[in-house]
Amino acid sequence: MPSKSSSRLASLTVAAVCTTVSGVVLTTPAHADTVRIHDIQGTTRTSPLAGRTVTDVAGIVTGVRTYGSSRGFWIQDPSPDNDPATSEGVFVFTSSAPKVAVGDSVAVTGTVSEYVPGGASTGNQSLTEITKPTVTVLSGGNAVPDPVVVDARSVPDRYTPAGDKAANGSVNGLALRPQKYALDFYESLEGMNVQVSDTRVVTATDPYTELWVTVKPHENADRRGGTVYGSYDSQNTGRLQIQSLGPVADFPTADVGDTLTGTTAGPMDFNQFGGYTLVANRIGTLKSGGLQRETTRKQSRDELALATYNVENLDPADTTFAAHASAIVNNLRSPDIVSLEEIQDDNGATDDGTVGASLTVNKLIDAIVAAGGPRYEWRSIDPVNDQDGGEPGGNIRQVFLFNPGRVSFTDRAGGDSTTAVGVTKVHGKAQLTASPGRIDPAGEAWTNSRKPLAGEFVFRGRTVFVIANHLTSKGGDQPLTAQYQPPARSSETQRHLQATEVNTFVKAILAKQGNADVVTVGDMNDFEFSDTTKILEGHGELWSAIKSLPASERYTYDYQGNSQVLDQILVSPSIRRGCDFDYDSVHINSEFHDQISDHDPQVLRFRP
Repeated sequence: MPSKSSSRLASLTVAAVCTTVSGVVLTTPAHADTVRIHDIQGTTRTSPLAGRTVTDVAGIVTGVRTYGSSRGFWIQDPSPDNDPATSEGVFVFTSSAPKVAVGDSVAVTGTVSEYVPGGASTGNQSLTEITKPTVTVLSGGNAVPDPVVVDARSVPDRYTPAGDKAANGSVNGLALRPQKYALDFYESLEGMNVQVSDTRVVTATDPYTELWVTVKPHENADRRGGTVYGSYDSQNTGRLQIQSLGPVADFPTADVGDTLTGTTAGPMDFNQFGGYTLVANRIGTLKSGGLQRETTRKQSRDELALATYNVENLDPADTTFAAHASAIVNNLRSPDIVSLEEIQDDNGATDDGTVGASLTVNKLIDAIVAAGGPRYEWRSIDPVNDQDGGEPGGNIRQVFLFNPGRVSFTDRAGGDSTTAVGVTKVHGKAQLTASPGRIDPAGEAWTNSRKPLAGEFVFRGRTVFVIANHLTSKGGDQPLTAQYQPPARSSETQRHLQATEVNTFVKAILAKQGNADVVTVGDMNDFEFSDTTKILEGHGELWSAIKSLPASERYTYDYQGNSQVLDQILVSPSIRRGCDFDYDSVHINSEFHDQISDHDPQVLRFRP
């Protein structure tokens, strides 16, 4: 086919042949041993030609990426084979801005490589590429191969096969079964032109100009438009990340429940932060779902309202104080006690030995008053500098806010950053040896992690023990799309030790006073169905109250298209047995592109 831009054609030193396929003229150099793209991709996740040089691989350019650290372009063979397991597309990594355009017919010579986004330590699958390429443009203006439709009918309901035990659980060497497993289906399309249509957004647009949609609108749907993550064994297969090959300014700013109407199409990529990704050169039109931030009800006079809220690295330089204050006053309706996570020290991430947080906390309290809320009092314990994890220099910690007009705090001296709080029995009642105090701050479980903060409150003459937590993060766990299936969750090791210590402390309170009201709150960094939660709950010492909600309403965080639980409030038997409690996961952040934190606050109301 004649080129529409003949000035871009490279001269050829070999004879060429022309093949007409579905109206597309694909020009390739004449070699008897020409390798096709599906030969490179093969029938497993890794190429049978990895490490080898391939010559004059023919294809039509379907997408060009000129930005970031992975510059290059995708090519696709318009003459597919009959094997659904072999992809007909591949990425050509050029490192610099490629000099091809969509619709070019090209011949590529280079080395077949398997690139692991983020490095082998992530456990990620690899992306098959052609690297160190020599590219010959044969013609321009050719029709791009029609995209493969990805929808509820084409994506299998089963997520992934189990890994090969002989290969340490890797799925890389397993034959792809794209009609049985969702990850196999997506892998069989790696590098190919694909499309989705009229898809609902299930993770809002983030600062990196990406969002997630679902092609299965009924799959574990919640009432606000998301897709709920309910167990390790029931993955949501319809989730797909969307990025853009076009200008950032043109990318839709979407919230959960919005819809990308019409067609979104482009090459199927695989990256470190999300796995299989449709990199769109055509994006559907955004239709708002009208999602609104939730407001919980006001507690009654005889109800104690206790909230937990991760305010995401709050420090005095942030511009979100008014917004957080409004959320606490207007959306949470000024709870009697608010346990805050991720309060940073008075100069934020500046690592100069500062550990005090009075400026941070008092700025928030002042903002709450300005928003019409009560003037909270607060208690906390400063950490040892740079010993509690989080952002270097930030010294994050938990802080209790409490409304002195409704509840009092029992101050008992002795609590500091390194002294472990204990439990004694006084006049037949459990009592903390220090209030506030930290649970076993020198213990192995809390190395480079936030130590739990325990305190005694009194409401209407009844003591309530509150333990504020921020357990170690899930960082370092293998992703759901890892080559190892099931993926390893290495962060659980420390988190299980932490959960054991918290449960042991609660048991110590209940041993002294069986009917004590104990509430364990915070960012547990794990799901309500996880082993972490089971360890916290023990043999009935605690119970995660978010499980009182319908399964479709159990989420506090939104990650990679999964609405999931990370923040929890667990209660002792005296609270659970009475059934006189009310739980609300107040969705004000996780579903929105303009979130002020990545966590939704939780509120428990009960009558001690």
